[in-house]
Amino acid sequence: MSAPESSAPLAPATGEDAGGLSRKGLSVGAVGLIGAVVIGISCIAPAYTLTAALGPTVSEVGVQVPAIILVGFIPMLLVAFGYRELNRRMPDSGTSFTWATRAFGPWIGWMAGWGLVAATIIVLSNLAGIAVDFLFLLIAQISNTPEIAELAAIPWLNVLVCLAFVAAATFVSYRDMQTTQRLQYVLVGFQVVVLVLFAGAAIIATTSGNAWDATTFDLSWFNPFAIGSFSAFAAGVSLSIFIFWGWDVTLTMNEETKDPDRTPGRAATITVVTIVVLYLLLAIALLMYAGTGEGEYGLGNPDIQDNVFFALAGPILGPLAFLVSLAVLTSSAASLQSTFVSPARTLLAMGHYGALPPAFARVSPRFFTPGYATLVSAVVAAGFYAIMRFVSENVLWDTITTLGMMICFYYGITAFACVWYFRKQWFDSVRNVFFTLVFPLMGGVILAVIFVTTLIDSMDPDYGSGSSVFGLGLVFVLGVTIILVGVVIMVWQAVRRPAFFRGETLSLDAPAGARRR
Repeated sequence: MSAPESSAPLAPATGEDAGGLSRKGLSVGAVGLIGAVVIGISCIAPAYTLTAALGPTVSEVGVQVPAIILVGFIPMLLVAFGYRELNRRMPDSGTSFTWATRAFGPWIGWMAGWGLVAATIIVLSNLAGIAVDFLFLLIAQISNTPEIAELAAIPWLNVLVCLAFVAAATFVSYRDMQTTQRLQYVLVGFQVVVLVLFAGAAIIATTSGNAWDATTFDLSWFNPFAIGSFSAFAAGVSLSIFIFWGWDVTLTMNEETKDPDRTPGRAATITVVTIVVLYLLLAIALLMYAGTGEGEYGLGNPDIQDNVFFALAGPILGPLAFLVSLAVLTSSAASLQSTFVSPARTLLAMGHYGALPPAFARVSPRFFTPGYATLVSAVVAAGFYAIMRFVSENVLWDTITTLGMMICFYYGITAFACVWYFRKQWFDSVRNVFFTLVFPLMGGVILAVIFVTTLIDSMDPDYGSGSSVFGLGLVFVLGVTIILVGVVIMVWQAVRRPAFFRGETLSLDAPAGARRR
């Protein structure tokens, strides 16, 4: 029986973790299994992610959305197994950065950390943008003044409100993990209840003959081979991967959880399985109700694809439609706050081990949180959103697709890191064959294929929203620019802080299972 969680942050631990990795001054034992799962679900933000991704996914794969959700779930689950094994061996807040460094060396490890930070910075900006849109939509619904919703389209006002959301989320994230948990219990519980109500109402409306475009449920919706082309399949999977992203936040908290060897891995698995069930329920319900046509409420209508929940909330829930807007607003705001956990702790680890300036290693002496890294994440995310808001009117669509690429990038590196790190233990047991070799290798290969395919396809100016820069698709430009910026910063850090890149602060570890003298 576990001890009750304290309302005050616990004292930091010092010394060394398993594998010789040093602790960083974060609070110890502050998060239990349930708390980790709730924060994981919050970071995924089911209400926000599905309303943002369902329309674009339908445009790529039609009624095969359930199939693509399951296909996107498979690499996530396979990679999660690899994450679990690495966490058991090396519980460290740096996760992908630390593990890839111990497996492949400092250069690849640095880029894995950069991929994680870049992905979370992108999604932080995206979350803030969704929160802004739904704030104005909610006010318009409650006041019965549709014109208010149009205020979100005013760039300067949109960015100003976005900055306010980021500031509020930063304030909570800067404080101790208990504050984060208490807030997330309420916000996550509310959005899940509303989503189940929304799906249930859509199914009831369909079965009672009151649907917009009633579509009979068919098991063929689960057939991924019915998708027209591999490019459409890859685009759909990239979007599907986006809707599952965020579960690894449970592992970046590993230095702050109870039983850090097992709790983070268990929380990640429970989080991913819970989310896939919820997504399938919602996708099937809305396909049954609205179909994939391009009519007013059809999921194939390009005018509603960037926000299908808002478009369908009125027809399905009537006077309770505002609950859906409130749920998405709650989801994006909650995720905006919980998502700060991941980049802040990765940046903390990178600063701690000398891969970034020492300022990133600062921990708040009052709250035992990575204060400086949290503030930097907030500033960069706000700046990225402000720039993108003026560059592209379809900022949400383009950043979602770019995010899918970055997720494939650093998840793939981490999966391969698991395979290589445990190479001396592959055949020690049947369990090891699957969990340290087969599963993470399959997950890594799938993600690598999706990354390369998306990178090639996104060069087309018509890819994504159709925005382009110098004749190249904006998604491609964003993805390549983010990776190249990472390379430039890495080289600069190698010049300024060579100790890490010589393996003096975080060395290439002996493969698991090898005896050290």
